[in-house]
Amino acid sequence: MFLENKIDAVIHFAGLKAVRESVKEPLKYYEGNVGITLNLLHVMQEHNCKNIIFSSSATVYGAPDKLPIKEDFLLSRPSSPYGTTKLMIEYILEDIYNADKDWKITLLRYFNPIGSEKTGLLGENPKGIPNNLMPYIVRVAIGELEYLNVFGDDYPTHDGTGVRDYIHVVDLAKGHVKALENNISGIHIYNLGTGKGYSVLDLVKTFEKVNNVRIPYKIVARRAGDIAEYYSDPSKAKQELHWETELNIEDMCRDSYNYIIKKNKINI
Repeated sequence: MFLENKIDAVIHFAGLKAVRESVKEPLKYYEGNVGITLNLLHVMQEHNCKNIIFSSSATVYGAPDKLPIKEDFLLSRPSSPYGTTKLMIEYILEDIYNADKDWKITLLRYFNPIGSEKTGLLGENPKGIPNNLMPYIVRVAIGELEYLNVFGDDYPTHDGTGVRDYIHVVDLAKGHVKALENNISGIHIYNLGTGKGYSVLDLVKTFEKVNNVRIPYKIVARRAGDIAEYYSDPSKAKQELHWETELNIEDMCRDSYNYIIKKNKINI
């Protein structure tokens, strides 16, 4: 790719992303996330491409002392190897910039992307048992799985289940476009989230309501590496990138279901 084309900027999406899997297979995550990133950065440097937008994660904040989470919070040890790989890559990119101020580096700290493209053309369809919540819910909705496992109902949240800041993938994609347009040297860090927190059961109930389906669930033990609650303060992205989310939790649930029924050619 670099030999055949003049590459001006790289958006680095590639990586492994399942928290639970990373706890069980940490080496796989260090090799797959940190190792691949080092290879990419070497190639970029060789071809004098010094503009990168990196898909980081809110997991770099670890277990925050307060909410909402802001970009200037002190970073603590993430609760999973997945989060640690994201933090390590952020440190690597910071060191690269400190060595060469010509680099343009944007760190986009995702919260919890869900949803699908509105027409149902593009969406998430993982193989096997899904690691993330929304793909699991839609598999239950179409009858591929009998029920949803809810990992813990004893967290200090309004209903005992984990609370996350869910963001529609379309809004997330638009955030990357805005970051590309913000063509300024330096290191720029932005939260990409809605600023609102929803629990696992909030998401289940909303999915049931907007799609008129039932999602059976079973409460099981907490999952290693998870924390009780986090949600973003996305105001910096709004101020500097002129970006903010446009789609809500109902859109995320509706579009996720629309994709899966079209993918599986289900009549409802």
